[in-house]
Amino acid sequence: MRFVGDSLKSHGATQGYEPHVKRNSLTMRVTCLATCALNQWALDFEGNLARVKSSISIAKGRGARYRVGPELELPGYGCEDHFLELDTTEHSWESLADLLSGDETDDIVCDVGMPVIHGGVRYNCRVFVLNRKILFIRPKLCLANDGNYRETRWFTAWQHPKKIEDHQLPPAVAAVTGQSRVPFGDAALEFLDASLASETCEELFTPAAPHIQMALNGVEIISNGSGSHHQLRKLNTRMDLIRSATGKCGGVYMYANQRGCDGGRLYYDGCACIAVNGEIVAQGEQFAIQEVEVVTANVDLDAVVGFRGAFQSMAVQASASDKYPMIRVPYSLCPSDDISRMPHSPCEIRYHSPQEEIALGPACWLWDYLRRSGASGYLLPLSGGADSSSTAAIVGSMCQLAIAAAVAGDEVAAADVRRIAQIDGNASLPSAEELARLLFQTVYLGSENSSAATRSRSSALAAEIGASHLDVRIDTVVAAVVAFFTSVTMKTPKFKVDGGSNVENLALQNIQARIRMVLSFVLAQLMPWVRGRGGFLLVLGSANVDEGLRGYMTKYDCSSADVNPIGGISKGDLRSFLRWGANRLGYPTLAEVEEAPPTAELEPIRDDYVQTDEEDMGMTYEELGVYGRLRKISRLGPVEMFKRLLHEWKDRSSPKEIAAKVKSFFFYYSCNRHKMTTLTPSYHAENYSPEDNRFDLRPFLYNVRWPWQFRRIDELASRAE
Repeated sequence: MRFVGDSLKSHGATQGYEPHVKRNSLTMRVTCLATCALNQWALDFEGNLARVKSSISIAKGRGARYRVGPELELPGYGCEDHFLELDTTEHSWESLADLLSGDETDDIVCDVGMPVIHGGVRYNCRVFVLNRKILFIRPKLCLANDGNYRETRWFTAWQHPKKIEDHQLPPAVAAVTGQSRVPFGDAALEFLDASLASETCEELFTPAAPHIQMALNGVEIISNGSGSHHQLRKLNTRMDLIRSATGKCGGVYMYANQRGCDGGRLYYDGCACIAVNGEIVAQGEQFAIQEVEVVTANVDLDAVVGFRGAFQSMAVQASASDKYPMIRVPYSLCPSDDISRMPHSPCEIRYHSPQEEIALGPACWLWDYLRRSGASGYLLPLSGGADSSSTAAIVGSMCQLAIAAAVAGDEVAAADVRRIAQIDGNASLPSAEELARLLFQTVYLGSENSSAATRSRSSALAAEIGASHLDVRIDTVVAAVVAFFTSVTMKTPKFKVDGGSNVENLALQNIQARIRMVLSFVLAQLMPWVRGRGGFLLVLGSANVDEGLRGYMTKYDCSSADVNPIGGISKGDLRSFLRWGANRLGYPTLAEVEEAPPTAELEPIRDDYVQTDEEDMGMTYEELGVYGRLRKISRLGPVEMFKRLLHEWKDRSSPKEIAAKVKSFFFYYSCNRHKMTTLTPSYHAENYSPEDNRFDLRPFLYNVRWPWQFRRIDELASRAE
């Protein structure tokens, strides 16, 4: 057992050591604990550190004695291959040294996430600090390495459970703390009146989760600094695991999480919470514009002892359990001078419906992307169909969220609204519709093949949202391209309904689709200039996850955009969202959109022929969702998929029909795979997304000013002079 002694005394730590002692019979062991959700940004060390400090200040202001933050909060979780750069670890240490130089950690235990190189090996770590000293560094034991995660590419899991070593601190940090070495490894902290340990993100999801052994060793408070992304219907799984972490063996479980878009496709959905003996007692928001959210709760540690004491079989297992190393800290988590602090009671967990998740998650992701990219708004080719209308509604939701946060007093949100919308600082904040008019440009790029119904729906929806809208025709541009081809080849292609071949028919559709992409980027670049405003607009894509899976899109058409908020959402969920959004978002035209059959409107309309998506694809969107889940989630190849569907679809299709469907899917999936390597960066929402993995894993949304790094370069350059 280690002892962290005199080095803590000068900043208010309790002297001497008597573990778990109550100072008088009237005092309950009640402590205030703080967890948080922070909107960190990969490599934004300056902004990340400011948000960490803000969360600590809020926690201290509420009387918290312990604060836990998200995984890798100092550099940002999404650094990806930047973790391989020594700069990232060094800047994290510099950030920690800055934190320890001030009074933020005085009289509060702070648990901070950052990378640490120990013995030449890079680890994903939690660093515990108190009173400007480092108490302990705890490396992650189990790394996430599936789905969206590649942690073993950048980090190594700690291979020595329940063992600790000495870690040599960098000279710059040692100069601040006065320490040369600190404990490093798998251990718990034992305070004068409580014990505390941590696990990190993935470890909660593992079968032999560390919190089990921690609880069997009597650890009362277990924290988890996490970087967990949003996925439709995923929160239920996470909350069930958090509750079960202490449901069987008692204890306090604190969950912190990253929030927002930190530079990639994922949206980290916050929802920081605290559980006691299997019941949630405090829960933060899952989706929010707010950059810093701190969730606090008063917890009774004696209630943990009582819960465990009534579970005799647990006592038998605890007696036989290998002991955890304990690092003694002469500090009290439960202040004896406050006998009025009452524990929080259990609360009902708040869940969003999938429709609400679509309205809120991608909207928050778009807001982060917009405010951090330097753009002045978004441009959307609005066709009046389900996909582009869903995208437009999400932008409308984004405007509603941003204005609601600004009006509620969020100074960061208010400043971002004024800056992006180019509003004078003395002017009043706009309404959500007024904000949409200033930063959201929609355009109906109609052709002779477009219908009056889609044109009408496009205009009506734009008006309901408040967007600036253009209604233009592209026929002259299409005719010019066809005329150019005719002049070169002396042949004029025809649509299928006019006697043309499939090749001609497809080429004429692709011309329209690609021209819309070119015109969209022209308008996005020049429309702010036309309206006397500065900046540029980002083009939004609106291809759904099923179209990406099937490759039902023209390569480099309107599916090629800057970002795509619905690229990870299925067609079925989008249609459900449209019905929900018609009432809940205040955009009634969405109901009309949902009722219309999906169509690309790239072929001429005839009395006996109207182009539809599902007829074009040769499969339904419902079937595509089934194929996608079996391919990705169940990991089935063609033969195994056929076997599975032979059982599941036996009442709806014959074996030969099922075989034809499976073969058709894999044919189009494989021949269109090249399109998936060029899919617009999409909000991740569905776990069967076909978007390809990249060799160079780095975020695509940077803080181009690199304030921390460039300042260091300037300092070094001055020193070199």
